[in-house]
Amino acid sequence: MNSDRKKRVYVETYGCQMNLADSEIVQSLLDTDGFEMSPLMEEADVLLVNTCAIRENAEQRIYGRLGEFKRLKQLNPDIVVGVLGCMAERLRTKLVEEHARGVGQIVDIIVGPDEYRKVPALIQKAWNGEKGVAVQLSRVETYDDIMPLRTEGKSAWLSVMRGCDKFCTFCVVPFTRGRERSRSLSTIVEEVETLSKRGFREVTLLGQNVNSYRDGSSDFSDLMRAVAGVDRLMRIRFTTSHPQDMSEKLIGTIAETPNICKYIHLPVQSGSDRILELMNRTYTTAHYLGLVEMIRRNIPGVTLSTDIISGFPTESEEDHRDTLALIERVKYDGMYTFKYSPRENTPSFKMGDDVPDEVKARRVNEVVALAKIQAEEINRRYVGTTGEILLEGESKKSPDEWQGRTDGNKMVIVPKRDFSAGAYVNVRFTRSSAATLFGEAA
Repeated sequence: MNSDRKKRVYVETYGCQMNLADSEIVQSLLDTDGFEMSPLMEEADVLLVNTCAIRENAEQRIYGRLGEFKRLKQLNPDIVVGVLGCMAERLRTKLVEEHARGVGQIVDIIVGPDEYRKVPALIQKAWNGEKGVAVQLSRVETYDDIMPLRTEGKSAWLSVMRGCDKFCTFCVVPFTRGRERSRSLSTIVEEVETLSKRGFREVTLLGQNVNSYRDGSSDFSDLMRAVAGVDRLMRIRFTTSHPQDMSEKLIGTIAETPNICKYIHLPVQSGSDRILELMNRTYTTAHYLGLVEMIRRNIPGVTLSTDIISGFPTESEEDHRDTLALIERVKYDGMYTFKYSPRENTPSFKMGDDVPDEVKARRVNEVVALAKIQAEEINRRYVGTTGEILLEGESKKSPDEWQGRTDGNKMVIVPKRDFSAGAYVNVRFTRSSAATLFGEAA
């Protein structure tokens, strides 16, 4: 290796916001150890991919990406290739020992979500010809003392807890990220204070089941209130929540605190009580609908989104119609839809994947079509009204436009004027689509 310059690291992230936050932790650890981050993999000495194992197609994408890394390593054998995150935890030594999909032989280090402190040392060992696997899960918070490396933007992801104790039968998270453990409230508040001083205008609190957060006598509602009190000009969001732990206290805190965004992602997964029981979701549709009613009664104008899985084992047409009926009743602002993907070692894997893929596809398309109709109808109601947005930056589609979000997480596009990212702008909404509002600065 060339010792006249810092070693360059390229990090690519797949999956959820938690993975994005984890990548910032890895980058912070490497930065402290003397590495330099590279935006281009062709110029890097180390190639790291932070992975997702929630669904089969996520892993297929990673295998495809490792094929590209293999090409670069053939050109430069000194390059270190590392697989991080949930897929690393789930597959462990298989990537190295079985040469999976023809790319395993180029993987030098395998590091699970609780072992990122070992990444700098494992990279050094790889340059000495030693492959490394570190996948031990922890029962305590692992990175409470590390400030993630955030280089740009006005919005930050902030992990407040890890793992999950719910054991939904379709989910690998308890096996890839371990049991629930929370960061201390004080260190979270300190991190938000630092972000405020650096000019960040929005923070999203993250956890696999964020509203089960607990630090001594403090629950997630107490944490939200404390974080929101750091800077009243900073928006506070959170994701993701479990209906079982969505408390009346938390709903009240969201309603009463102006800078906590009036947006709640509340995954239901299915509208069938029979399927919910098979999923081990620990609530019924009646309980869920009661929560929605409480939320809307206490937080006027709240926006709601959800997750739906189509084609869970034994799901019938009647179960599917129950899901469509629940969606029709709730009328969501947004929705994330998935075809059921069996994951080894989960209880549902043993149930058998008995819903044909073409049936899954049809059902998920019907869910998507209904969700789009609802979103279009809801967004049309904004046309002719005004609202405040936080500008995130230049629109991805046009350099002549800004993009920003409302308090309710609606994406908004406005013509460019003399604003800057991180500014709050009042906008008059002039037209809409299912996914986006368009407007002019008021």
